[in-house]
Amino acid sequence: MATAATLPQHEAAAHPSGLWSWITTVDHKRIGILYGTSAFIFFLIGGLEALAIRAQLMAPDANLVTGAAYNGLFTMHATTMIFLAVMPMSAAFFNYMVPLMIGARDVAFPRLNAFSYWVFLAGGIYINLWFVVGLFGGGVLSEIPDAGWFGYANLTSRAFSPGRAVDYWMIGLQILGIASLAAGFNFIVTIFNMRAPGMSLMRMPVFVWMTLVVQFLVVFSFPMITVGLILLTFDRFFGTNFYVPEMGGDPLLWQHLFWLFGHPEVYILILPAMGIVSEILPTFSRKPLFGAPFVIFSGIVIGLIGFGVWSHHMFTTGLGPVADTAFTVTTMLIAIPTAVKVFNWIATVWGGQVILNTPMLFALGFVALFTIGGLSGVMHASPPIDLHHQDSYFVVAHIHYVLFGGAIMGLFGGIYYWWPKVFGKVLDDGLGKVHFWLWFIAMNVTFFPMHFVGVDGMPRRIFTYTAVDGWTEWNLIASLGSFALGASVLVFLYNVLKTSRSGEKAPADPWDGATLEWAVPSPPPEHDFDRVPRVTSSRPYWDEKYETPEAERDSTHWFPAEKHIHLPNPSYWPALCAVGIFVFWLGFIMPEAARWPVVGAGVLAFLAALYAWLHEPLE
Repeated sequence: MATAATLPQHEAAAHPSGLWSWITTVDHKRIGILYGTSAFIFFLIGGLEALAIRAQLMAPDANLVTGAAYNGLFTMHATTMIFLAVMPMSAAFFNYMVPLMIGARDVAFPRLNAFSYWVFLAGGIYINLWFVVGLFGGGVLSEIPDAGWFGYANLTSRAFSPGRAVDYWMIGLQILGIASLAAGFNFIVTIFNMRAPGMSLMRMPVFVWMTLVVQFLVVFSFPMITVGLILLTFDRFFGTNFYVPEMGGDPLLWQHLFWLFGHPEVYILILPAMGIVSEILPTFSRKPLFGAPFVIFSGIVIGLIGFGVWSHHMFTTGLGPVADTAFTVTTMLIAIPTAVKVFNWIATVWGGQVILNTPMLFALGFVALFTIGGLSGVMHASPPIDLHHQDSYFVVAHIHYVLFGGAIMGLFGGIYYWWPKVFGKVLDDGLGKVHFWLWFIAMNVTFFPMHFVGVDGMPRRIFTYTAVDGWTEWNLIASLGSFALGASVLVFLYNVLKTSRSGEKAPADPWDGATLEWAVPSPPPEHDFDRVPRVTSSRPYWDEKYETPEAERDSTHWFPAEKHIHLPNPSYWPALCAVGIFVFWLGFIMPEAARWPVVGAGVLAFLAALYAWLHEPLE
């Protein structure tokens, strides 16, 4: 195959270099790296917040932090992990891998893709402005958002949160919503319109299918929380009373709007990991995914039913027996397509020539831990059980088995699996296995005891307890496990550092993969494919390698190389549009005298950048 060097020289020279090339890039692969790097930094921040929480709970009557600071720590830990770590880490895989896996040279709207990243970064910075303001004000934790990651009314009202802390959280989430919606529309159009010739929908890789389902969940669920956040913005800045019961408002309105988003959000977080595992298991079992159509359709069904289960988060609010029964049924029903996936993954491994390398271990660990989290989730479909577990540490254990043992475990599997393709070097397998086993054991040591203290009555969001409560030993074990989890991440970081300096150079196809991303060099050239692939099955690269005679391969499965490959020009206008959005919202937390001038400056900056973007030459 041709390399990037065979492209016309004038096209290669037109692209900037250095830091400016990253600011102006519209290459889906570079944007994927930006998303992944930013997400991992936020993951480390969220992890440090978690370690502070566990240090406070390690012993009874501890006073490492105040109750107010503790409220802020658990609020920011959950917000950071969900919105700034897991979601963008999934987006990193979407950006980098989806065009390669469908045989495209980029996404449908490259500049919109860049815009989505810069707006995400702006939202992440905005949510964490509390740290900067606190650092130069009344103490680092003095401005931290402290109303919980789900921001229940009326804790978020001016009466209960008079400062700016909730404003950072509320506005930051609205900015992040813009980024998610921009990416969602972009990937839907990309997957439907940019597939290689012959790649029908049922020939798409399972990861691409899960990506598509996630984008529809984003597009239909994020407007709901956006409406809720806009109403909250009006309550806090303009004196309306949408959530204030004394003035005729309804706090339950926020819960309905939030969980109409919040439960599909769970599948936005977990479905990408399910897609990754569905790629890893067949590769290292040396056999096709068992019942792939069932895995695909079960993902679609999960997405559909996911919009009909939100009120199982509200069983304790007194919705009545009819509503409770309806949401009990839908919650139990959604366990069926989830179980279909688990059994298909097990059947894929069963009888295969299993290779237990690091990506495979993380994929198998995902199946085990997610199953535990799923079983405890089905328990909460029963209102009587939910009434007992509600707001207890049992729920904390459940969500961490699903999102930490599930989503993050699967994402780490994807990191080890696709690292050679992205960076051209293979992560050390020995260190990877140390990372896995330390992670797997520490995860269970940290979170499994929370089931016991939860059933025993330990409330979630409690910042201290007494020895009389009887929770001392289990909390000590959980805290020690959390520090071991932190150590496992250090092993991963050392692996990355070691690999970058002296790692084994990766060939184009280090794992003998079945999908199209393994058909291009590692890392891929800027234009992805020298020749557009012609797809004849759901395993196009295995067909190329094993079912086509060598003399016929290029002529059978690849179109002739193009003489000129068009690439979109770099642009800084998407980044400047994001700056305008950031400045606009920054005005709302400025002193009264500066508020509207800053808001106006943000509007003007955004409109000017948008105008320039729309009139920028395509060539």
